Amino acid sequence: MQTHQLKPIHKPQKPQRKGRGGKSGTYSGRGIKGQSARAGRKMKPIIRDLIKRYPKLRGYRFKSPGLNAKLQLAVLNLDILDKKFNAGDKINPEMLLEKKLIRKIEGKLPRVKILAKGKITKALNIEDCIFSKSAKEKIIKAGGKI
Repeated sequence: MQTHQLKPIHKPQKPQRKGRGGKSGTYSGRGIKGQSARAGRKMKPIIRDLIKRYPKLRGYRFKSPGLNAKLQLAVLNLDILDKKFNAGDKINPEMLLEKKLIRKIEGKLPRVKILAKGKITKALNIEDCIFSKSAKEKIIKAGGKI
């Protein structure tokens, strides 16, 4: 014998039909008046409030890791470095923070990316930064070190 061959011993009991008078009484187990006594009532399910409070995957609370990593990148151009620093100066994120060319992001020192906009005439020594290809070429052409 298998589970699909099993048969119940008793006949299935029909559910009691509520709110139709007869044996169940005048109020048919619904009490007197009020929302729960009415036909077509819609009681607010309590669990709905809990479900509504759960944050969804979109919106301001959820940031994808790729987007967050891009936000923690400070971008500078070569023309700014050329104006603010002298020839032979060492440039790193700490120095840029001191000169207020960059600022902390979420309390942390950001990674710095240098782009090639503008001209560079001084030989600068740049450390701990990311460069675009053309910025790298311009710095080396000017006699700087990376």
